[in-house]
Amino acid sequence: MAKIAVVGAGAGGTAAVVELVAAGHEVALWARSPQTLAPLRAQDGVAHDGVLGSGLVRPQLMTNDIGAAIADADAILVCLPSFAHADVAAAFARAGVTRPIILNPGHTGGALEFSQCFRALGATAPSIAEFSTLTYVARKYAPKKVTISGRAKSVRLAALPGGGAARAAAQMLFGAANVMPDVLACDLANVNMVLHTPGAVLGAAWIEATQGDFTFYVQGMTAGVARVMDALDAERRAVARAFGHDLPPLIVEMQAIGTADAAVHGTSDLVAAIVSGEANQRIKAPDSLAHRYYREDFGYGLLPLTVFAGIAGIAVPMAEALLRVAQALTGVDFVAHGRTAARMGIAGFDQKRLLEHLRATTHGT
Repeated sequence: MAKIAVVGAGAGGTAAVVELVAAGHEVALWARSPQTLAPLRAQDGVAHDGVLGSGLVRPQLMTNDIGAAIADADAILVCLPSFAHADVAAAFARAGVTRPIILNPGHTGGALEFSQCFRALGATAPSIAEFSTLTYVARKYAPKKVTISGRAKSVRLAALPGGGAARAAAQMLFGAANVMPDVLACDLANVNMVLHTPGAVLGAAWIEATQGDFTFYVQGMTAGVARVMDALDAERRAVARAFGHDLPPLIVEMQAIGTADAAVHGTSDLVAAIVSGEANQRIKAPDSLAHRYYREDFGYGLLPLTVFAGIAGIAVPMAEALLRVAQALTGVDFVAHGRTAARMGIAGFDQKRLLEHLRATTHGT
């Protein structure tokens, strides 16, 4: 068994605590906010229900001191929204962290941004690996309890060059890990940037009018939304092919993860596959335009997709249009506050240089 520091006490981090403690690992849980940890400390653990059962698990440590959380860890599991990655990476770099880091998930460009944060501060990045999407479908409907409605069956995992230790740790902790040859195969398989962004834009008026009082993946999944998703998905796959990755359509990727109904055959009926997916059926829509479906999936999903598309010379008009509309909707400048080429450390790269950057000794230690 291993000593694992889980960084982030939201739904993803607490779901990870539930699984890792149950598996016998020694877990330290960190959260930035004392208010987040207070209800967990009051009950001496994380309450949970759902596909991993119901009960209370007790991590070895719950702390707001990140140094204490990672002090004795064999590996660090970062379960945070993408927009928090840079701050945490900088904190790790200043602290001289050398332990393997696993981003669960990295979404699009997470490992690249994390590594660049170390370099920007003159530090050597440790071993870094990333998952393409979170290994759970989970929500915290109450501050002291996580509801885990789905556990991934198969999730893409890749490491940056020299990231063998992080990749091995991720494989040891998560049986769903499906190892890829480079992080682009994870970055461009981020289902949320296709699954969330069309509905977030096309359902924005409904979201504002009802504060999200409808089921995002059922009532919000219409034929028109699906057509936009399909067009966006085609762009994502075209970019992936330009880098040598023949990624499957969104439905097939979600079926592999376990969030779309495996009984839906073929790839043409997005609505049927998503609506009938048990893990997501009861999840409500965003409650405002400040929700992470806007803050995260545009600036840390679609924006880096357009960066990779530009490097590959692939046109992505749907992705660019959704970004422009979302920026107007939210008033957020995604270039100022998102994952750009510079923040991923690949500004000025062409296709050949990026592939060399990602594949040099990728399978080494």
